[in-house]
Amino acid sequence: MTGFRATVVVEEPAGCPIADVSAATEDPITSVMRSRVATDGTVVEEFGVDADSPAETVDANTQAELTSVQANDREEIYRFERESAADCACEVIERTGTPLSSVRAQDGALLLTFRTLELEEIADIVDGLRARFDGVLVEELTQDHEDDSSDRVIVDRDLLTTRQREILETAHELGYFEYPKGANATEVAEELGIARSTFTEHLAAAQTKVLDALLEG
Repeated sequence: MTGFRATVVVEEPAGCPIADVSAATEDPITSVMRSRVATDGTVVEEFGVDADSPAETVDANTQAELTSVQANDREEIYRFERESAADCACEVIERTGTPLSSVRAQDGALLLTFRTLELEEIADIVDGLRARFDGVLVEELTQDHEDDSSDRVIVDRDLLTTRQREILETAHELGYFEYPKGANATEVAEELGIARSTFTEHLAAAQTKVLDALLEG
């Protein structure tokens, strides 16, 4: 049996406190914990921020009521409560029956990692996220094989337009797909001399073509 591991970036996760705080902190937020939905619909979340980040900076960049629950020399842990909501990117994925294996935030964006058995499930999840959020991109997609005889799919580069290939190559060269990111969407767009929204639109279109080719293959 084979499986897939995908990391999807949500550039604009409307009103996510963790993403909001990450936009103001120098280091990415990699320590995120969430409770299950309580009977009253409440979800409790905790996240860690580098200890050098001033508390006033953290509080000023989110409308959520944050409570510091633990602090040490490395990081400070904050907790907040929210109502279970369909506009939460994490819940959009988990409501498909797919658990998240990692939740991270960087530069105001969420990086959500999950595993599936079928490639079609990843495409459905991405479509569901794009129906609710702007700037949804597949940052990483890997497959585990049982052996070297597993099926392989060749993606024809000619499926992409010259502009789409240029955008993918530039984003890759600048480290956009790395973690931590070598460059964010705004920086790649500036390098290309285009608007940030134009960059994310071209990138989303290119990734859709690649996913379609993999699925049809």
